[in-house]
Amino acid sequence: MLEVRDLKVNYGAIKALHGISLRVDKGEIVTLIGSNGAGKSTTLRTISGLLRPAEGDVIFEGQSLRNMPAHEIVRLGVVQSPEGRGVFPNMSVEENLKLGAFARPASEKAQIAADRERALNLFPRLRERLKQSAGTLSGGEQQMLAMARALVAKPRLLLLDEPSLGLAPQIVQTIFRIIRDINAGGTTILLVEQNAHMALQVAHRAYVLEVGKITMEGVAKELASSDEIRKAYLGHG
Repeated sequence: MLEVRDLKVNYGAIKALHGISLRVDKGEIVTLIGSNGAGKSTTLRTISGLLRPAEGDVIFEGQSLRNMPAHEIVRLGVVQSPEGRGVFPNMSVEENLKLGAFARPASEKAQIAADRERALNLFPRLRERLKQSAGTLSGGEQQMLAMARALVAKPRLLLLDEPSLGLAPQIVQTIFRIIRDINAGGTTILLVEQNAHMALQVAHRAYVLEVGKITMEGVAKELASSDEIRKAYLGHG
C-alpha cells in the first residue's frame, strides 16, 4: 500500500533523514521505533505532505505523493493523527470531529455520519463530552479525540504519531487496545512510537530508526526478542 523509497529530508543544513526505505502492506500495523530525535515524526510529516523531501519518493498505491499538497493526500486516504494531539482547544469535541471530514465531499454525508458513529463507539468517553471544549479534556481524552477525528476522515492508511506520549499507563493500555480494534476493522496503520514495548506488541512488522537511518527491520515479535532491541529500547540488559 505504501512504499517509502530512499527518502532524504533536510531542515536547512541539517540532514534529518539519510535515505530511508520502508513499506506498509494492506491490513498491517507497521511500527517505526527509535529514540527521540531519530526522525520518526519527520518521516510521517513527509508522508503526509507537510514536509518536502530533498530526494527520494513516497508511493501510495502506485501514486507518488512527493509533490502533492497535504489536503490532497488526505483525500487519497492517508490521514495523520499528529504528535501532541493537535486538537482545536477552543472548539467543542463535536466541532473537532466535524473538522475530520473537511476533505470529504458533501455527497458522503450519510457515510460521514456512520464514520463519526464508529469513532464514538471506539471512544465512548468522547460521546459524553461532545459539547465540551477540547482544551478542557484530559491528555488521554485529547489523544482519543485526535484519533477519532482522524477516523472521521476515512483513512485507508492511518498514521499515528506518538499516541501514548505523556499518558498514564492505564490510558496507554486503552489506546493500544483501540489501535488493534481499528486495524481489525480494516484500517492499515503506520505507528510511530517511543514506547517500543507496546509498539512491538501491537505491530506485525517493525523498523528501527536511528539518527535518520533504518538500522533494523523485521517481524515485530522477533525484534522484541532481539538482545540488541531489548537492551536499547526495552530496558533489559
